[in-house]
Amino acid sequence: MKHLKTLVLATALLIGSTSIMNAQSKVAHINTQELVASMPETKTAQAEIEKLGKTYEVEIQSMATEYQNKIKQYEAEAPNKTDEENAKRGQEVQAMQQSIGQYRSQAQQNMQKKEAELLQPIYKKVNDAIQAVAKAQGFNYVLDSMAGQGVLYADGKDLLADVKKELGF
Repeated sequence: MKHLKTLVLATALLIGSTSIMNAQSKVAHINTQELVASMPETKTAQAEIEKLGKTYEVEIQSMATEYQNKIKQYEAEAPNKTDEENAKRGQEVQAMQQSIGQYRSQAQQNMQKKEAELLQPIYKKVNDAIQAVAKAQGFNYVLDSMAGQGVLYADGKDLLADVKKELGF
């Protein structure tokens, strides 16, 4: 009877350990930053963002040149003007400076908005492809091995090539 209990206990432990081994999660990794950077859509989006940035830069430079010219003109004419006129001109120059600052701030916000608008569909496409590949290959978890993400050691499968294939490049 004692041997039977031992045999039943050993069998139960064997079955339990086999179940635990089968329940282990499969883990893979991918560097999403590298994947997104290598996509043709990203390069197109970056070119569009740079074009918009140059447009804003030209406009800001034009405003700054106008501002500098106005300052030079007012400084040259200041001795011939009354204190009241000079004070009014000073306020005008200060208003121009504030206007340039506001335009620069608005341009930066517009650039960030445009970048988010262009990159959001790319990130969604990448995420969908990663999920499809992970599901097809039976992975439970996919870690982002992008630098600075906290993954210190990645020994699992790297899905980068498979996801690129899924995305068609």
